[in-house]
Amino acid sequence: MKITELTAKPQLTKIILDDEELVTKYGEEIEFWVWDRQPLEKYVAMAQNGGDTGVVMNLAKEMILDEKGNLVMEGENTLPSDIAMRALTKVIETLGK
Repeated sequence: MKITELTAKPQLTKIILDDEELVTKYGEEIEFWVWDRQPLEKYVAMAQNGGDTGVVMNLAKEMILDEKGNLVMEGENTLPSDIAMRALTKVIETLGK
């Protein structure tokens, strides 16, 4: 197989946060979107800076999107930390498959 056969344009993928704790707290499942393919530098940043909260939150800001592919956390808009951290964890789990 030629490596070019494995390339594709990124597609939006829906991710659902359905943890019992979050559903209980917020009253329903929470959905967001992420590009199914990310630039390699984001994977490297996650691997190298997993313990650096600032780096992790910047990655979350870039990766957590709405259904149209727009940033959710931009300008003064932000998410509660429990949702942002769980969403980023779910992104990493999803992209790692």
